[in-house]
Amino acid sequence: MSTATATATSAAAYQKCMMPACGATYDVGEVHTSCPACGALLDITYDWDRLPTPTSLRDFERKWSRRNEPLERSGVWRFRELLPFAPDEKIVSIGEGQTPLHPSVGVAAYVGMNPGRMLLQYEGMNPSGSFKDNGMTAAFTHAHMIGAQRAACASTGNTSASLALYCGMSRLMQAVIFIGSGKISYGKLSQALDYGALTMQITGDFDDAMQRVREVSKRLGIYLVNSVNPFRLEGQKTIMLRVLESLNWQMPDWICVPGGNLGNSSSFGKAFHELHKLGLIDRMPRIAIINAAGADTLYELYEKRGLRWNDGAPDTKIIDGYYAELDAASERADTIASAIEINRPVNLMKCLRALQCTGGVVREVTDQQILDAKSQVAANGLGCEPASAASVAGAKMLREEGVIDPDEQVVCVLTGHQLKDPTATVAYHSSDQNEFNRVLGSRGVNTATYANRAVQVENDLDAIVRAIQLNS
Repeated sequence: MSTATATATSAAAYQKCMMPACGATYDVGEVHTSCPACGALLDITYDWDRLPTPTSLRDFERKWSRRNEPLERSGVWRFRELLPFAPDEKIVSIGEGQTPLHPSVGVAAYVGMNPGRMLLQYEGMNPSGSFKDNGMTAAFTHAHMIGAQRAACASTGNTSASLALYCGMSRLMQAVIFIGSGKISYGKLSQALDYGALTMQITGDFDDAMQRVREVSKRLGIYLVNSVNPFRLEGQKTIMLRVLESLNWQMPDWICVPGGNLGNSSSFGKAFHELHKLGLIDRMPRIAIINAAGADTLYELYEKRGLRWNDGAPDTKIIDGYYAELDAASERADTIASAIEINRPVNLMKCLRALQCTGGVVREVTDQQILDAKSQVAANGLGCEPASAASVAGAKMLREEGVIDPDEQVVCVLTGHQLKDPTATVAYHSSDQNEFNRVLGSRGVNTATYANRAVQVENDLDAIVRAIQLNS
């Protein structure tokens, strides 16, 4: 047994290799993005017998009355008894996780659900405008615990915005972000630049940027905050805790979530597994992971090629074979949903485990379906970026297939704010066909099914009145 292993197993919180055949453990004070023994991903694991844990999830409700205290105001850290790896004095919070769960009659009708059975978890209300802040506060806290001076990430935009925000507000370390060429929206890039991050734009896509940031972080000793970092997923668990809290601690039937790097689905599965193990819930919801058709690795591997977690013994030859095919064809991910435009999801294994744990399913939806769903989400009062709407488009597909019953309760996670990527929205509703074709035509989007185009009218009172009457 190594020194790291001996130290880790004497602690109530430690890092553990996720592969049962290995199971090596490491202290939480160490920095790893994979298991040094076998190269697999790591989990943050807790010896619950040695930790104070709630006897009921309702215990957390009392904390909201203390929201004048920074850690109780955070929608992540007021659940810290369920991610107890950090001492309170080291936690870095900026009020993340104050995100609402909205029932939507209009979206329910669009999807084909009965009234009251469709709910939207709106993570766009986080400080940086996306769900990433839930995980970033946890990873950033760990970076602060171990005395990091710089933190880095590869990003399609949301991770970089979140990291830059935490670095800028805390003044604890420098943000170094890697983005691919032409693979980030201006809404997201503007955040990273404005918040003061050192921005490295390299030739290639997210997968290329991810490879380089891991190499650079290792060489220069920079703390990596991408979701290969197991502490990131600890924070993202709390999205599901807030969903349950909003539902009066009743379990929904389905959780629909976009599938990009697969950190959310992995963390949701971990959250439900831990809650069940602690006896705080008696059943789990089913997780539906929705890929964009232009970045459909999980769908291809899981639904078409039969890849499964298989209790920790997945057939990795299936993965290797598919990735070899991508390389041979020089195939890159390509979707209007840039936040999930990823061909090699780093959390693939953890996601497979979550699918097994929850009896989950995987689907792919086209960019046309994503933008149509996005327009209906917005028409009912919540603006989201394209990737977010994949969850609603996927729920609609599963309802049409009969997989989801119209009276089951479905929660769709909206991962990012509308203003993260306004270009696609404006093009979808534009009356300028050239603009529509320029932004959306190459993505296979042929019709703005629910377009709400601006009305062109002369600067004349009577003409304006007539136009309003005609269009009302």
